[in-house]
Amino acid sequence: MISAESLIAVAVGLGLAAAAGMRVFLPLFVLGVSGATGVVPLADGWSWVASPAALIGLGTAMALEIGAYYIPWLDNALDVIATPAALIAGMIATASVLIDVPPMLKWAIVIIGGGGMAGLTQGASVLARAKSSAFTGGLANPAVSTVEWVGALLVALLAVLLPIAALLLVLTLIVFVVRRTGRLLFGKQAHAGKPVAVSSDTPSS
Repeated sequence: MISAESLIAVAVGLGLAAAAGMRVFLPLFVLGVSGATGVVPLADGWSWVASPAALIGLGTAMALEIGAYYIPWLDNALDVIATPAALIAGMIATASVLIDVPPMLKWAIVIIGGGGMAGLTQGASVLARAKSSAFTGGLANPAVSTVEWVGALLVALLAVLLPIAALLLVLTLIVFVVRRTGRLLFGKQAHAGKPVAVSSDTPSS
């Protein structure tokens, strides 16, 4: 049986993984600070995340990543790199906090849970930026970028302070995005395929 502490650790990891889908380095930096201050216990072999060198590197990378997304058109190009990076960051964040979990179960949670959660939020992020670029020519992309990194910070902080609340928030957002995306993709198709009513009235002679 998995202990309550291990279940909380899973929630922490999945919450951080979800944040990694919005910004790759920000949740890892929050994790490192949380580990260094003792707020979040780190699993064996992952103490390096809280080391001074790692915090400096992650903090620098976080600042560069946030700034780069405000450069027009570079933000769309970064999504190509950020997608696989987000999956890796999500798995790292999850693996680093899983304590007292059987190895096979742990890596299933890391790969499927952590990688999958990061992939879902990253996909929603890419979709939002693509729509912004298509409809506004990229003019609204800075607003999208701001929402993303603020959202990543909020989810990451909730993950380490209120992990269950963070997980529920992320799952709610994912359901909302999936449903909205489904309406956008399939609603139009259904409308396009709907037969047009033809009036039976004929002009009188």
